[in-house]
Amino acid sequence: MTLFAFGINHNTASVDVREKVAFSSAQIEPALLSAQEHIPANEIAILSTCNRTEIYCQMDGDAQLILDWLARYKGSKIEDLSAAHYFKTEAEAARHMMTVASGLDSLVLGEPQILGQMKAAYSVAKESGALGGMLHDAFQRVFSVAKKVRSETAIGENPVSVAYAAVSLAQQIFSDLKEDTALLIGAGETIELVARHLVDQGMKQIIVANRTLENATELAEKFGAEAVLLADIPEVLHRADIVISSTASQLPLLGKGAVESALKKRKRKPMFMVDIAVPRDIEPQVNDIAEVYLYTVDDLREVIDENKRSRQQAAEIAHEIIDEAVHAFERERRALSAVNAIRAFRENIDGIKEQELQKCLKALGNGLTPEQALEQLANNLSKKFMHEPTVQMRRAGADGRQDIILGLQTLFALPLDESDENTDIDKQ
Repeated sequence: MTLFAFGINHNTASVDVREKVAFSSAQIEPALLSAQEHIPANEIAILSTCNRTEIYCQMDGDAQLILDWLARYKGSKIEDLSAAHYFKTEAEAARHMMTVASGLDSLVLGEPQILGQMKAAYSVAKESGALGGMLHDAFQRVFSVAKKVRSETAIGENPVSVAYAAVSLAQQIFSDLKEDTALLIGAGETIELVARHLVDQGMKQIIVANRTLENATELAEKFGAEAVLLADIPEVLHRADIVISSTASQLPLLGKGAVESALKKRKRKPMFMVDIAVPRDIEPQVNDIAEVYLYTVDDLREVIDENKRSRQQAAEIAHEIIDEAVHAFERERRALSAVNAIRAFRENIDGIKEQELQKCLKALGNGLTPEQALEQLANNLSKKFMHEPTVQMRRAGADGRQDIILGLQTLFALPLDESDENTDIDKQ
């Protein structure tokens, strides 16, 4: 049985292709059942996110079977998927799973969500009865490696998105965001991400200001926030400890005068501002105010670029951790290949032991002394244990198969002394 990892991700396919093979949470269990009916896979799990769909399985047969099933199941053209997929087997499949779970194959290097998504894929497969011992062990090893990468490297410590960098800077100035209020100007994707990060940090007071109240309200409702129009900013600005702005306005929305007025109402309590917009939403002169900490998108880019370099360095260490884990995986898989031989060897020895034991007991019953019976038992066991290896060694020597002779010497920890090569071996 071979471990396979099949996938289509953001590196190999456009969003159009990825959409066609994506699975919702509710779709995964029936897909697992269908896959087991049409693929000779003893075990199987499916991971599906916005950036990837991957299938992990243990099976005999051609990996092409997975691709064919997925195309049929999703009603996709096989040629579209053929150009965008990848297959990995055994150690490289394990390496890929570890790399994915550690966030090293993500669109944003080091992002932590993928580990939770992979754990969810494992849980669904387990609950569906599609998981067996081999995949269970593989996933547990993957989770252990990902945890080690997180704990022993800085892969996820530094922000690499504008939204997250803005919130991280705010945390450096305000130690406890739960007690502060944020004014978010705009209602686009970046502002939504900012709001999400702020809520994740425990912030409860958020005001969303936008040109249209409908869009402001729609975003505000997602986070239990307050919605206002851009025109209302002067009325609420003094309440804001944090101001983060990202609009498509061609002119500044917030000037020095408005900020000065707000600071007077705040009794000069400091304000933190981040202007992510290009062109800028906040007049540069606002930065001249002593109580204002104003950052622009360029300031954040410097932080993000430095953090990306930090994550790249952490990624190098993470890959070393994964290399060690893959080597351990390979050793264990190779060890499994000897299981059947070990079992047969033990059964053979047990058979000889039982046969000679019965002879010994019979000899005792026929009047042999215990000493004589034990000596006979020892001699018979020795001869029978040595007979087949001796025959095979003689044959190997005649055929020039030194590898077999060296293998036997290694197996039984015999001295590798060439001076003994002409020593007579008793015929058994």
